[in-house]
Amino acid sequence: MYCMDLTGKVAIVTGGAQGIGKAIVDALLDCGAKVAAIDINVDPQQTTNHLLYLQANVAKSEQVEEMVQTVTKTFGRVDILVNNAGVSSLDYAVDIKASDWDRVMDVNAKGVYLCSQAVARYLKEQGEGGKIINISSQAGKNGYRLMGSYVASKHAVLGFTKVMAIELAKDQINVNAVCPGIVETDMKRNERVIGGKLRGLNAEAIKDEDISQVPLGRTATPQDIANVVVFLASKYSDYMTGQGINVTGGMTMH
Repeated sequence: MYCMDLTGKVAIVTGGAQGIGKAIVDALLDCGAKVAAIDINVDPQQTTNHLLYLQANVAKSEQVEEMVQTVTKTFGRVDILVNNAGVSSLDYAVDIKASDWDRVMDVNAKGVYLCSQAVARYLKEQGEGGKIINISSQAGKNGYRLMGSYVASKHAVLGFTKVMAIELAKDQINVNAVCPGIVETDMKRNERVIGGKLRGLNAEAIKDEDISQVPLGRTATPQDIANVVVFLASKYSDYMTGQGINVTGGMTMH
């Protein structure tokens, strides 16, 4: 696989223990970066000289601050932040529980705000620029039935991405978002089961429906998303900021 050189760079990836996050961690490591994989459930025994696993809840400010301090103490610096941690909850808009709404917004939106703020402050002080990459979704550009809280959270991520891009440009900190389409992860497979029950369909029928909406004829793999993240983390994206890049197989084209 062609790999952009990230030797000497240090990256933080939230939600880095599984799914899209793990694929991003692996891709950054393959390109020479040192990586801190942050997750609410991790095994510190997996830590190596180039890979640091840390447990943290991205919706808790004190844990985020401690996480950034640990990473900088361990690796000496930070250059890249990938805000990937995310959760979902499915229900019709009129039936969404306040507790489910709060959980989704806490992780997906508040987590991006807290981690970005903490890392941006460090990058500004470090004075060497940097990259902040937010994993939004095509749900940040469209509406989807049963996904009111998730759609709202991902719209918020895109909005905050644009504001940070404007405010941090003078510090040579690029802020962009990746908007995945339908990605084959455990979270997506669970959504098909729950969504199928709400709609009177089975999970396989939902998967067939998913694939039918993608011009390229397949859903995404986590690696498809990681490839674009690596590009945004590299020097080749230095003239890009404030963008929401679709990785949807053509399902979303705006």
